[in-house]
Amino acid sequence: MSALEQLKMHLQKGQVYRRDDLVKWSRSVDRHLHALLKEGVLQKLSQGVYYYPKNSVFGQTPPEEETLVRSFLKDDRFLLTSPNLYNALGVGTTQLYNQRTVYNHKRHGKFKLGNRVFDFQMKHHFPEKLTPEFLLVDLAGNLDRLAEDQQQVKNNVLSKAGNMNKTELRQTLNQYGNGKAKRLLAPVLT
Repeated sequence: MSALEQLKMHLQKGQVYRRDDLVKWSRSVDRHLHALLKEGVLQKLSQGVYYYPKNSVFGQTPPEEETLVRSFLKDDRFLLTSPNLYNALGVGTTQLYNQRTVYNHKRHGKFKLGNRVFDFQMKHHFPEKLTPEFLLVDLAGNLDRLAEDQQQVKNNVLSKAGNMNKTELRQTLNQYGNGKAKRLLAPVLT
């Protein structure tokens, strides 16, 4: 069995690999990567990031966003979010955005991974999972980035904040809110 075939045995469909991940299975990683790309076994997503596509009845599926981001960051500590998630709060946001935000501890800036652009934002603190309280605090801190009528959304955010669990919201605001969010929501929580 060739070294390339041995490397292929370690690869799993649907997984994202960094070049560094493959070094443990190959002595000629660059040559093998070139061969795997040429064969269509792997797809290059970004500099040093590759995907082994899964097949479905509709063709090849793209990598799962969490798998892609985890491999890119080499870290599990991140929170993947989108302005689209604000729509679930019922505060008047209805736009659909082709934007993904990744709160993390390592990277800052916009990075294209495959055919998707991710906005990586370094933050010291963010929750492990999304909650309605975090989404409201995040929305309050990012009102100026929205396409909707900001004054109307702001009024709806204040109304929504008044109807939420004040203790949870206050704790979330103190832990994760930026200055804009704190200035907007603090008066409602006193």
